[in-house]
Amino acid sequence: MNSTMRDRLIAAAKNAAGNAYAPYSKYRVGAAVLAENGEIYSGCNVENSSYGLTICAERVALFGARCAGATKWIALAIYAPQPPVPLPCGACRQVMAEGGNAPLVIVVGHDDTIREFAFKEILPHSFDMTM
Repeated sequence: MNSTMRDRLIAAAKNAAGNAYAPYSKYRVGAAVLAENGEIYSGCNVENSSYGLTICAERVALFGARCAGATKWIALAIYAPQPPVPLPCGACRQVMAEGGNAPLVIVVGHDDTIREFAFKEILPHSFDMTM
């Protein structure tokens, strides 16, 4: 992925964080997925007083991509405007595992520090029914 596309992906994640609904945790997160078709799909976390109904930004972005017909993705950027660094939770990691080739996860902290991970680094032994 070239730097222009990476910058666009990060900008989409930052923009999405502005739409987060996080009245309980106060932890706003935005995510953006670059699909194999070249489109970017974004999402934000949405909390609910019934905590089990809360959904993470990563899953909103990935599910939005799926709803639009994008079944394979190239990269996912995650941004939070406050600490700590927004590493994806286990549920999001498992959803990512079923999202196709999943090669790159870009994490952007509140201080604009960027870390990149190959997906297998953050979930080396995901559950896979095809094994």
